[in-house]
Amino acid sequence: MAILDRFRLDDRVVIITGASAGLGVSFAEACAEAGADVVLAARRAEKLKETADLVRSAGRRALTVTTDVTDPRQCQAMADAAVEEFGRVDVLVNNAGVGTVVPATRETPEQFRSVIDTNLNGSYWAAQACGRIMQPGSSIVNISSVLGLTTAGLPEAAYSASKAGIIGLTRDLAQQWGFRKGIRVNAIAPGFFHSEMTDQLPPEYVANVARLNAATLASLALSPAPPSEVHLLTKQLENDSKIQWKPAPGATAYEVLWRKTTDADFPEENVQRTTEPKVDLTDSKDNVIFGVRSVDAKGHRSLIVIPEPER
Repeated sequence: MAILDRFRLDDRVVIITGASAGLGVSFAEACAEAGADVVLAARRAEKLKETADLVRSAGRRALTVTTDVTDPRQCQAMADAAVEEFGRVDVLVNNAGVGTVVPATRETPEQFRSVIDTNLNGSYWAAQACGRIMQPGSSIVNISSVLGLTTAGLPEAAYSASKAGIIGLTRDLAQQWGFRKGIRVNAIAPGFFHSEMTDQLPPEYVANVARLNAATLASLALSPAPPSEVHLLTKQLENDSKIQWKPAPGATAYEVLWRKTTDADFPEENVQRTTEPKVDLTDSKDNVIFGVRSVDAKGHRSLIVIPEPER
Protein backbone atom coordinates (compact mmCIF):
# COMPACT_ATOMS: atom_id res chain seq x y z
CA MET A 1 0.00 0.00 0.00
CA ALA A 2 1.33 3.43 -0.95
CA ILE A 3 1.76 5.99 1.82
CA LEU A 4 -0.94 8.32 0.50
CA ASP A 5 -3.38 5.40 0.26
CA ARG A 6 -3.32 5.29 4.07
CA PHE A 7 -4.97 8.70 4.07
CA ARG A 8 -7.84 7.80 1.76
CA LEU A 9 -11.36 8.75 2.87
CA ASP A 10 -13.26 6.75 0.29
CA ASP A 11 -17.03 7.05 0.84
CA ARG A 12 -16.59 8.67 4.25
CA VAL A 13 -18.82 11.58 5.24
CA VAL A 14 -17.00 14.68 6.45
CA ILE A 15 -18.56 17.81 7.98
CA ILE A 16 -16.47 20.97 7.69
CA THR A 17 -17.52 24.13 9.52
CA GLY A 18 -16.30 27.49 8.30
CA ALA A 19 -16.26 26.00 4.81
CA SER A 20 -16.93 29.27 3.00
CA ALA A 21 -13.34 30.59 2.98
CA GLY A 22 -9.72 30.07 3.95
CA LEU A 23 -8.70 26.74 5.38
CA GLY A 24 -12.26 25.48 5.23
CA VAL A 25 -12.21 25.56 1.43
CA SER A 26 -8.85 23.79 1.34
CA PHE A 27 -10.07 21.14 3.77
CA ALA A 28 -13.12 20.54 1.60
CA GLU A 29 -11.04 20.16 -1.56
CA ALA A 30 -8.58 17.82 0.14
CA CYS A 31 -11.28 15.60 1.64
CA ALA A 32 -13.07 15.36 -1.71
CA GLU A 33 -9.84 14.46 -3.48
CA ALA A 34 -9.29 11.79 -0.83
CA GLY A 35 -12.69 10.27 -1.70
CA ALA A 36 -15.06 11.73 0.89
CA ASP A 37 -18.52 13.22 0.51
CA VAL A 38 -18.54 16.59 2.22
CA VAL A 39 -21.07 18.54 4.27
CA LEU A 40 -20.21 22.22 4.03
CA ALA A 41 -21.35 24.48 6.88
CA ALA A 42 -20.96 28.24 7.27
CA ARG A 43 -23.04 31.39 7.62
CA ARG A 44 -22.54 32.64 4.04
CA ALA A 45 -24.71 30.47 1.82
CA GLU A 46 -23.49 32.04 -1.42
CA LYS A 47 -19.84 31.27 -0.61
CA LEU A 48 -20.74 27.69 0.32
CA LYS A 49 -22.01 27.15 -3.22
CA GLU A 50 -18.55 27.95 -4.56
CA THR A 51 -16.95 25.42 -2.23
CA ALA A 52 -19.57 22.85 -3.19
CA ASP A 53 -18.62 23.26 -6.85
CA LEU A 54 -15.02 22.43 -5.96
CA VAL A 55 -16.10 19.27 -4.15
CA ARG A 56 -18.29 18.15 -7.04
CA SER A 57 -15.52 18.85 -9.54
CA ALA A 58 -13.51 16.22 -7.67
CA GLY A 59 -16.29 13.71 -8.31
CA ARG A 60 -17.79 13.71 -4.82
CA ARG A 61 -21.15 14.74 -3.42
CA ALA A 62 -21.59 17.98 -1.48
CA LEU A 63 -24.30 19.21 0.86
CA THR A 64 -24.41 22.85 1.95
CA VAL A 65 -25.99 23.74 5.29
CA THR A 66 -26.18 27.39 6.33
CA THR A 67 -25.00 27.25 9.93
CA ASP A 68 -24.08 29.69 12.68
CA VAL A 69 -22.05 27.54 15.07
CA THR A 70 -22.73 29.90 17.98
CA ASP A 71 -26.25 28.44 18.05
CA PRO A 72 -26.34 24.85 19.41
CA ARG A 73 -29.66 24.23 17.64
CA GLN A 74 -28.14 25.08 14.27
CA CYS A 75 -25.23 22.75 14.98
CA GLN A 76 -27.66 19.94 15.73
CA ALA A 77 -29.57 20.74 12.53
CA MET A 78 -26.28 20.54 10.62
CA ALA A 79 -25.53 17.07 11.98
CA ASP A 80 -29.11 15.92 11.38
CA ALA A 81 -28.99 17.16 7.76
CA ALA A 82 -25.79 15.19 7.19
CA VAL A 83 -27.39 11.99 8.49
CA GLU A 84 -30.54 12.56 6.45
CA GLU A 85 -28.51 13.07 3.24
CA PHE A 86 -25.67 10.57 3.70
CA GLY A 87 -26.77 8.25 6.51
CA ARG A 88 -23.93 8.99 8.94
CA VAL A 89 -21.08 11.32 9.96
CA ASP A 90 -17.54 9.94 10.00
CA VAL A 91 -15.45 13.08 10.45
CA LEU A 92 -16.02 16.57 11.84
CA VAL A 93 -13.52 19.34 11.08
CA ASN A 94 -14.20 22.15 13.55
CA ASN A 95 -12.79 25.00 11.50
CA ALA A 96 -15.21 27.94 11.92
CA GLY A 97 -13.40 30.90 13.42
CA VAL A 98 -13.18 34.67 13.66
CA GLY A 99 -10.60 37.03 15.12
CA THR A 100 -10.10 40.55 16.41
CA VAL A 101 -6.98 42.68 16.70
CA VAL A 102 -7.74 45.08 19.54
CA PRO A 103 -5.53 46.26 22.42
CA ALA A 104 -6.66 44.65 25.67
CA THR A 105 -7.54 47.95 27.31
CA ARG A 106 -9.86 48.85 24.42
CA GLU A 107 -11.54 45.56 23.57
CA THR A 108 -15.23 45.60 24.41
CA PRO A 109 -17.04 42.70 26.10
CA GLU A 110 -19.02 42.24 22.90
CA GLN A 111 -15.87 41.90 20.79
CA PHE A 112 -14.31 39.40 23.18
CA ARG A 113 -17.47 37.34 23.58
CA SER A 114 -18.07 37.15 19.82
CA VAL A 115 -14.69 35.50 19.27
CA ILE A 116 -15.05 33.06 22.16
CA ASP A 117 -18.62 32.27 21.13
CA THR A 118 -17.62 31.31 17.58
CA ASN A 119 -14.20 29.76 18.04
CA LEU A 120 -14.51 27.93 21.34
CA ASN A 121 -18.21 27.56 22.09
CA GLY A 122 -19.01 26.86 18.45
CA SER A 123 -16.45 24.07 18.34
CA TYR A 124 -18.06 22.51 21.39
CA TRP A 125 -21.61 22.73 20.06
CA ALA A 126 -20.59 21.18 16.73
CA ALA A 127 -18.61 18.42 18.46
CA GLN A 128 -21.51 17.77 20.83
CA ALA A 129 -24.02 17.45 17.98
CA CYS A 130 -21.78 15.10 15.99
CA GLY A 131 -20.62 13.16 19.05
CA ARG A 132 -24.21 12.11 19.68
CA ILE A 133 -24.50 10.35 16.32
CA MET A 134 -20.95 9.27 15.45
CA GLN A 135 -20.07 5.59 15.45
CA PRO A 136 -16.83 4.02 16.77
CA GLY A 137 -13.94 4.80 14.44
CA SER A 138 -15.13 8.35 13.78
CA SER A 139 -12.89 11.38 14.17
CA ILE A 140 -13.13 15.00 15.25
CA VAL A 141 -10.40 17.43 14.25
CA ASN A 142 -10.44 20.78 16.06
CA ILE A 143 -8.59 23.67 14.43
CA SER A 144 -6.61 25.55 17.03
CA SER A 145 -3.73 27.92 16.18
CA VAL A 146 -0.10 28.58 17.02
CA LEU A 147 -1.52 31.57 18.89
CA GLY A 148 -3.06 29.10 21.31
CA LEU A 149 0.48 28.09 22.21
CA THR A 150 2.54 31.24 21.77
CA THR A 151 2.21 34.88 20.73
CA ALA A 152 3.20 36.77 17.60
CA GLY A 153 3.20 40.41 18.58
CA LEU A 154 -0.32 41.64 17.83
CA PRO A 155 -2.99 42.32 20.47
CA GLU A 156 -5.18 39.23 19.97
CA ALA A 157 -6.27 38.28 23.48
CA ALA A 158 -9.69 36.97 22.45
CA TYR A 159 -8.38 34.90 19.54
CA SER A 160 -5.45 33.48 21.51
CA ALA A 161 -7.68 32.62 24.47
CA SER A 162 -10.20 30.89 22.22
CA LYS A 163 -7.54 28.81 20.49
CA ALA A 164 -5.88 27.84 23.78
CA GLY A 165 -9.34 26.85 25.00
CA ILE A 166 -9.78 24.59 21.97
CA ILE A 167 -6.65 22.68 22.99
CA GLY A 168 -8.09 22.10 26.45
CA LEU A 169 -11.46 21.16 24.98
CA THR A 170 -9.76 18.65 22.68
CA ARG A 171 -7.95 16.96 25.57
CA ASP A 172 -11.13 16.55 27.55
CA LEU A 173 -13.28 15.25 24.69
CA ALA A 174 -10.51 12.83 23.72
CA GLN A 175 -10.48 11.29 27.19
CA GLN A 176 -14.27 11.26 27.41
CA TRP A 177 -15.02 9.76 24.01
CA GLY A 178 -11.86 7.92 22.95
CA PHE A 179 -12.35 4.78 25.03
CA ARG A 180 -16.08 4.94 25.76
CA LYS A 181 -17.37 5.88 22.29
CA GLY A 182 -14.40 5.06 20.04
CA ILE A 183 -14.28 8.63 18.68
CA ARG A 184 -10.82 10.11 18.16
CA VAL A 185 -10.54 13.80 19.02
CA ASN A 186 -7.43 15.72 17.97
CA ALA A 187 -6.39 19.31 17.34
CA ILE A 188 -3.98 20.92 14.92
CA ALA A 189 -2.44 24.37 15.36
CA PRO A 190 -1.79 26.02 11.97
CA GLY A 191 0.56 28.96 11.57
CA PHE A 192 0.01 32.06 9.46
CA PHE A 193 -1.13 31.87 5.85
CA HIS A 194 -2.98 34.18 3.51
CA SER A 195 -6.75 34.13 4.08
CA GLU A 196 -9.62 36.54 4.55
CA MET A 197 -8.70 36.80 8.22
CA THR A 198 -4.99 37.53 7.74
CA ASP A 199 -5.72 39.83 4.81
CA GLN A 200 -7.13 42.25 7.41
CA LEU A 201 -3.71 42.49 9.06
CA PRO A 202 -1.02 44.94 7.95
CA PRO A 203 1.04 43.33 5.12
CA GLU A 204 4.30 44.12 6.89
CA TYR A 205 3.13 42.21 9.97
CA VAL A 206 2.32 39.02 8.05
CA ALA A 207 5.61 39.30 6.15
CA ASN A 208 7.52 39.74 9.41
CA VAL A 209 5.84 36.74 11.02
CA ALA A 210 6.64 34.65 7.94
CA ARG A 211 10.28 35.76 8.13
CA LEU A 212 10.52 34.91 11.82
CA ASN A 213 8.81 31.54 11.27
CA ALA A 214 11.22 30.69 8.47
CA ALA A 215 14.23 31.64 10.59
CA THR A 216 12.96 29.56 13.50
CA LEU A 217 12.31 26.52 11.31
CA ALA A 218 15.73 26.82 9.72
CA SER A 219 17.37 27.01 13.14
CA LEU A 220 15.51 23.94 14.35
CA ALA A 221 16.34 22.01 11.19
CA LEU A 222 20.05 22.78 11.33
CA SER A 223 20.72 21.87 14.93
CA PRO A 224 18.82 20.67 17.98
CA ALA A 225 17.99 23.50 20.32
CA PRO A 226 19.13 23.18 23.93
CA PRO A 227 16.66 23.58 26.77
CA SER A 228 15.58 27.19 26.96
CA GLU A 229 17.12 29.22 29.75
CA VAL A 230 14.78 31.84 31.12
CA HIS A 231 16.35 34.63 33.11
CA LEU A 232 14.57 37.28 35.11
CA LEU A 233 15.38 40.92 34.78
CA THR A 234 17.18 42.01 37.94
CA LYS A 235 16.74 45.73 37.72
CA GLN A 236 14.32 48.05 35.99
CA LEU A 237 15.91 51.42 35.31
CA GLU A 238 14.17 54.74 34.76
CA ASN A 239 11.71 53.60 32.09
CA ASP A 240 10.97 50.92 29.49
CA SER A 241 13.81 52.16 27.28
CA LYS A 242 16.73 51.59 29.66
CA ILE A 243 17.17 48.22 31.35
CA GLN A 244 19.72 45.68 32.47
CA TRP A 245 19.39 41.98 33.17
CA LYS A 246 21.19 39.03 34.69
CA PRO A 247 23.85 37.65 32.30
CA ALA A 248 22.72 34.43 30.66
CA PRO A 249 25.11 31.43 30.94
CA GLY A 250 26.83 30.78 27.63
CA ALA A 251 25.51 33.93 25.97
CA THR A 252 27.81 35.65 23.50
CA ALA A 253 25.33 38.38 22.62
CA TYR A 254 21.84 39.65 23.24
CA GLU A 255 19.06 40.76 20.91
CA VAL A 256 16.89 43.55 22.24
CA LEU A 257 13.44 43.72 20.64
CA TRP A 258 11.92 47.17 20.73
CA ARG A 259 9.16 49.17 19.14
CA LYS A 260 8.08 52.71 18.63
CA THR A 261 4.78 53.41 20.33
CA THR A 262 3.64 56.01 17.83
CA ASP A 263 1.36 53.35 16.35
CA ALA A 264 -0.17 51.58 19.33
CA ASP A 265 -2.01 48.89 17.37
CA PHE A 266 0.67 47.82 14.90
CA PRO A 267 4.01 49.09 16.19
CA GLU A 268 7.14 48.74 14.13
CA GLU A 269 9.47 46.02 15.41
CA ASN A 270 13.23 46.55 15.64
CA VAL A 271 16.16 44.47 16.86
CA GLN A 272 19.30 45.88 18.46
CA ARG A 273 22.24 43.57 19.12
CA THR A 274 24.53 44.04 22.11
CA THR A 275 27.25 42.06 23.88
CA GLU A 276 26.47 43.57 27.29
CA PRO A 277 23.47 42.57 29.45
CA LYS A 278 22.01 46.05 29.31
CA VAL A 279 20.70 48.54 26.81
CA ASP A 280 19.80 52.21 26.69
CA LEU A 281 17.30 53.45 24.11
CA THR A 282 16.40 56.67 25.87
CA ASP A 283 17.37 58.77 22.85
CA SER A 284 13.68 58.63 21.96
CA LYS A 285 10.77 58.69 24.39
CA ASP A 286 8.79 56.56 21.93
CA ASN A 287 11.16 53.58 22.19
CA VAL A 288 9.79 50.75 24.36
CA ILE A 289 11.53 47.42 24.86
CA PHE A 290 9.25 44.38 24.82
CA GLY A 291 11.71 41.49 24.76
CA VAL A 292 15.32 40.37 25.08
CA ARG A 293 16.86 37.17 23.74
CA SER A 294 20.24 35.71 24.64
CA VAL A 295 22.29 34.21 21.79
CA ASP A 296 24.98 31.57 22.34
CA ALA A 297 27.95 30.66 20.15
CA LYS A 298 25.85 28.26 18.07
CA GLY A 299 23.17 30.83 17.39
CA HIS A 300 20.60 29.34 19.76
CA ARG A 301 18.23 31.92 21.17
CA SER A 302 16.58 31.92 24.60
CA LEU A 303 14.02 34.30 25.99
CA ILE A 304 14.82 36.66 28.83
CA VAL A 305 11.62 37.63 30.59
CA ILE A 306 11.15 41.33 31.28
CA PRO A 307 8.55 41.96 33.98
CA GLU A 308 5.90 44.59 33.48
CA PRO A 309 7.19 47.81 35.08
CA GLU A 310 5.27 49.29 37.96
CA ARG A 311 3.19 52.32 37.04
